[in-house]
Amino acid sequence: MFKPVQIADGIYSVGCRDWDIRDFHGYSTYEGTSYNAFLILDEKNVLVDTVKKEFTDELLDNISKIIDPAKIDLVISNHTEMDHSGALPGVMQRIGQDKTVLCSKMGLKNLRSHFTGSLNLKAVDNGEELSIGKRTLTFIETKMLHWPDSMFTYIKDEGILFSSDAFGQHYAGDCAFDDEIGDAVMDHAAKYYANILLNYSSRVQDLLESVKESGLDIRMICPDHGVIWRDDPGKIIAAYDRWSRQECDKKAVVLFDTMWSSTAKMAREIAKGIESVDVKVRLMNTRKCHRSDIMTEVMDATALIVGSPTLNNGIFPVVADVMTYIKGLKPKNRMAAAFGSYGWSGEAVKILNQEFDAMKMEIVDQGFKVQYVPKKEDLDQCFELGKKIGLKIVERIENK
Repeated sequence: MFKPVQIADGIYSVGCRDWDIRDFHGYSTYEGTSYNAFLILDEKNVLVDTVKKEFTDELLDNISKIIDPAKIDLVISNHTEMDHSGALPGVMQRIGQDKTVLCSKMGLKNLRSHFTGSLNLKAVDNGEELSIGKRTLTFIETKMLHWPDSMFTYIKDEGILFSSDAFGQHYAGDCAFDDEIGDAVMDHAAKYYANILLNYSSRVQDLLESVKESGLDIRMICPDHGVIWRDDPGKIIAAYDRWSRQECDKKAVVLFDTMWSSTAKMAREIAKGIESVDVKVRLMNTRKCHRSDIMTEVMDATALIVGSPTLNNGIFPVVADVMTYIKGLKPKNRMAAAFGSYGWSGEAVKILNQEFDAMKMEIVDQGFKVQYVPKKEDLDQCFELGKKIGLKIVERIENK
């Protein structure tokens, strides 16, 4: 149960926590998530976003602790995705079907596609303002962050930004604000960006530039998942700037799977070679590390080195799953190399190189494969491959 929290005078967080969810579209949510919604009391009472359908009653109960839900005058839908709009029909049934739901133009189209009932939808323009009494709301289109319908709602009087799925984290802990959770919030935020928004980094850059040019005074950021940024919203804005530029560290990810330990032995030697030139390395087994945690490590890694045994003339199934996932998120400016063991055909390295080409990664070595069990001289070559990659990383970072 998520009790209502007052975040400013007359403004409340009234959303819900989902403690049980452990998978969100292939993203591991090991600490659950929250579906945030916000209530603004003014001459017109406004609800900003709703929650997942299953939490409709809990949302209405939270609102009831502050006002009678029937006294809500209008609802804003910043994002159509069902974890934020699923409760919308139930909420409107309670507060009055004739009341207006404001959304973006694409949001209007999407909401009509999702719900066949009689929602009273009205589209707003980018930059449009609405007075609700002593406050003025501004609507900011954020198309493809991360759906075509996405928008922000901004209260310029208090500098509060309701940011929909941007600046969020999948986190259902006891903390409502960034200063309550501390630095740990940045790990949650980085994972969220890596797995949801990395693909839209160029649009994030455009948005941050337009916000800078407009001189928007942001004193608090209220995302639809996770904690509210009240202590230092500039911290997460700066992080989004860095992440969206896809700036990488002196770091490599060695990703692998193995059948009879041969590829694992190779992976360990490659990792040792990378470390030998003072480059940070993450060694990650695809069957023991979740794809979303792998992607989080890839986000700030200069190089991705992938190892797979050859199985049925292809790469190992779990490696294929992770590579498909990484490809969809479009990391840019990465180096890559492949390795693996095989019995009699040995296509895995070639297939991995094709995947790197498709992702426009710089292949720093055509790869190394070993038949059956690697001998000492093979492991020595793996070490040298790692060292070669490590030196390439150092060169790139130092020449920035």
